[in-house]
Order: sequence, then C-alpha cells, then structure tokens
Amino acid sequence: MKLSRRSGTIEQSHIRSMTGACNAVGGINMAQGVCDLPVPSEVIEGAKWAMDQGINIYTPTEGLPRLREAIAAKMKRFYGVDVLPEQVLVSDGATGAFYTACLSLLEPGDEVMLFEPYYGYHRSTLTSIGAVPTFVRLEAPEWTLDMEALQAALTPKTRAMVICNPANPSGKVYTREELESIGAFAEKHDLIVFSDEMYEHFLYDGAAHVPALSVPGLKERCVTMSGFSKVFSVTGWRLGYAIAPLHVIEAMAQFNDLIYVCAPAPLQIGAAVGLERLGDGYYAELSQVHQHKRDLFCAALRDAGLSPSVPRGAYYIMTDVSGVNGSDDFEKAMAILEKTGVASVPGRAFYHDDAGKNMVRFCYSKPLEVLQEAAERIRKLR
Repeated sequence: MKLSRRSGTIEQSHIRSMTGACNAVGGINMAQGVCDLPVPSEVIEGAKWAMDQGINIYTPTEGLPRLREAIAAKMKRFYGVDVLPEQVLVSDGATGAFYTACLSLLEPGDEVMLFEPYYGYHRSTLTSIGAVPTFVRLEAPEWTLDMEALQAALTPKTRAMVICNPANPSGKVYTREELESIGAFAEKHDLIVFSDEMYEHFLYDGAAHVPALSVPGLKERCVTMSGFSKVFSVTGWRLGYAIAPLHVIEAMAQFNDLIYVCAPAPLQIGAAVGLERLGDGYYAELSQVHQHKRDLFCAALRDAGLSPSVPRGAYYIMTDVSGVNGSDDFEKAMAILEKTGVASVPGRAFYHDDAGKNMVRFCYSKPLEVLQEAAERIRKLR
C-alpha cells in the first residue's frame, strides 16, 4: 500500500530512539521526560473511587464538569486568573489539546513561529496538518528573547506562535516583560499564541510562572495547554487540557470527539481530586526537590568537563558536549551512552538546522538514588 504524503512528515522521535538504545544496554534513561516519581495518593485514590462508583463510561468530550471546574479554580488559586469551566477542554494529554487547537485554528500553509530549541512534538504536530513552522533562535545559556529576531521571522503568512513556558528543553522561564512584549507583538500582527505551560509548577531560584492568560493582549488570542503528566507523575494516563475563548473550545471539542472521543473517565476524577486536595506545600516541595536534583546533576556535568545551561524551570538540562568524541550530536550522545550507560537526547531533536550539533539534553526527574548513580557515571567522562 502506498503511504500518504502526510506520513512522510513524521519521523521517529529522537527521544524514543535514544530510549531504545538505552534499553538495549540496560542504561539509565535520562532521554525521555518520564517523571517516574511516586503518584500522590490523593490522585490514585480518587481514580480508584471513581472506578468503584462506576464512572467508567464515556464522558462529555469536553471533560467531566468536576475536572473542568477544578482546573478553572486552580487558575484562580495560583494566578488570580478568572476562567469559566466552559472555557476548559480536557483531552488526551496536552499533545491532544494542542492537536485539536491546531486543527481548529490553522489552515494548511499557515506559518507558525517556534522558539528554538523547541519541543519536537510541537513541530511535528504543525507539519502533520500542513502548517509551516518558522524559527526564532534563543541563544544559550540565557535563552533571552530577541524581539528583533521575532520581527525578522514575521511574514504575511505568519498566523501564530508557540511558546513553551517553562520551556522544554531549555528550562527557560519567560518573564512578565517578555510575555507582555509577545502579547503586544501578537496583538499588532493579529497572531494566535499557543502557550504550553505543562511545567508551570517546576520553578527554581525564586522564578515565578506568569500564565499567558494573565497578560494583556493575550487573553483573547491565546490557547493555553497544560496537564497532569508531570505534576502528578502520571505520564501514562494521557490527561491534559486547554483553556481558550469559548468559541475556540467549542470548535476544538468537535475534533476532540472525532479523534479521542473523551479522556479516560475515572482518571479525570483522580486528577480533579488531586487539584482539590493537594495543598500549596505539595507544589513547593515539587520545586524544592527538583532544584536539588538539578544542582546535583549540573555539578556532575561540570565535573565531567561539560557545560550545562542551568535551567530555571522544567526538568531538563541542555548541555554543551563539544569536548566529547564524535562528529555530531548523535555520535556524542551515543559516546556518552556507551561510556557511562546514561542516555541523553541529541541536540538535533530541538533545532531545525545543525545548531544543536554540540548539544544534548538530559532529563533529571528521576528517583534520587537513580540520579545519584547517573551523576557518578557521568563523572567518568572526565
């Protein structure tokens, strides 16, 4: 059978390929963003209770009212942002929310700006529907937004931009001033802003998360995506959501119904219970624990003679590996794996050109004893 042209736009994720290489040698997988930490008991018990109560059938495609209300309450609780539950769509992961948003708002040929290093699924989603990614470079180690570069990337076909805040893979946390500049730019040029805020609770060194919905100029032209995979350590539950103007949510719901029907019913209750019952201390500890892990692994990378860009958010470290043997990022990542048994992602996964040829990404959201072992192994590169 002849494959469609669309199928040729998607290639295997470099993250998955490195995961396979890691499994083949029985290594420590710091390539894939799998937060393999304990799931809060409130979340597990909430899902079990839902199953026992018979909440196991289709839900409204927009999501169960209890979860939509809990998400709206969360936005008020943490950020003082008023959101109607009707403005929330629950989907199969934030990736599902982004896909349905793109189908609802973009036409084939529309150009969409990505800030690179970018998250590969954002680019793949855009190309799969016929949109055209364009790129605005943020330079290591500070990843500062250059508004002149943003202006230079604008064309008459530009329809939208994607921001990831805090950013995967760089760990950049956008300041309010940067987001206000983006908002003014988007308003001036009538652009949509897709804001992926999956790592909103992973913040370090006193950084604060500024949701796009809190920024003038963005609220009416923004689709916010987030979810529960990372914050509750349930990546396999595939549970995320979008917040957008009501007419956009209504359009997204049609595609959500077509593609996914609905998110898993009892798991929605588990997430709702987590939002309702977990106190501020849970989220504060999440940041404190991950900051300790960040510092631990960054120190190991420096001891190994590498140059990490210290993240202010999320749980990834982009690292300069110029001193590692190999002609490019893939060979360098494989050399690290072969010598230490620690898997990383080649920098090419996050750039449209060869800018990542001397970079790899490590994910440090691992149990502490596993991370300590990985740190000792990485030091062997010296």
